[in-house]
Amino acid sequence: MRKILLALLLSVAVSTASVASETGYKVTYDGGSVPEAKSGTGMKLYLDGGQIRLIRSKDKQVMATIPAAAITEVSYGQDVHRRVGAAVGIGLVTLGVGALMALSKSKKHFVGLTWINGDQKGGFAMQCDKNDYRGVLAGIEGITGKKAVDSVAFSVKN
Repeated sequence: MRKILLALLLSVAVSTASVASETGYKVTYDGGSVPEAKSGTGMKLYLDGGQIRLIRSKDKQVMATIPAAAITEVSYGQDVHRRVGAAVGIGLVTLGVGALMALSKSKKHFVGLTWINGDQKGGFAMQCDKNDYRGVLAGIEGITGKKAVDSVAFSVKN
């Protein structure tokens, strides 16, 4: 029974990974050393066996192809801030909803990569959707063999 369950779980994991590699993950480039990429640009991240590809969503241009073996570090961080601006705007219309909105927090999830490929060094940070960041991290950890570390560079703001 355990063998059947394990085989079923492995089958689901493999099929999920293959779907993610075909469709990619929507990310937002936050900055780094990728040439011709601007902060805030929408991109798709593809995890293809032995490499990671970053493709600009607008024109499908390949922005970076990084061999998995070249990746030296995977990091993860969060940016948390209060929704004060939105609360003020809503508070002008309805005081109760504005007060509740001021108490809520929004959270952004960032994943960073650094690599050394021969004499070429680089790195970048990307913002991931709250529903996808775990999959992005698991996929990158899986193809690189590197464990993601919590980054203190992304500070918590109140």
